Amino acid sequence: MNFPALAPLLRCLSLAMLLLMATCAPGSDLPPLPETPPAPYRLGVDDQVRIITFGEDSLTGQFRVNDRGTIAIPLLGAIPADGLTTAELEHSIEAELKKKKVLLDPSVSVEILGYRPVFILGEVAKPGQYPYQPGMTVLTAVAIAGGFTYRAQTDYASILRKSDGHTVEGRVPRGTDVLPGDVITVFERYF
Repeated sequence: MNFPALAPLLRCLSLAMLLLMATCAPGSDLPPLPETPPAPYRLGVDDQVRIITFGEDSLTGQFRVNDRGTIAIPLLGAIPADGLTTAELEHSIEAELKKKKVLLDPSVSVEILGYRPVFILGEVAKPGQYPYQPGMTVLTAVAIAGGFTYRAQTDYASILRKSDGHTVEGRVPRGTDVLPGDVITVFERYF
């Protein structure tokens, strides 16, 4: 048998096997994550806000959006906050203060102090829950989680995201922006 004549055939078979294995890599079958158009940030469970009611120290303070999606404000009770922008929450609080005749002409300001966390799973040194920071990308989230393991697929990851009341998952490059509440999965590579 002529072994040198088999060398090109073996190279072709090896290349075909590598291509086949690359297409079977974990997460490679996921569709790309749908683009999220820029929009004002919407509050969600575990976000922390500072509410300032001008001239009323008793109605000013730091509040967390609870698991029911509300904020408990003195004299007003539970105010819905989940899904609202800070401006919408300001108007809601002002309207409630007028409705309950607590203040005649209230002026309320709402600012975000802390965002809900992101979660990172898979092939990172320290998987878990981490605080979101504005401008965070998949790669910065991986860095916060201690970096990639030696088995990690470093070119892409997946993000599971809640969008418009639906949960979507998609494959993303490592420079993709992360949003509060996202679940990032770093896959294991075969080689």
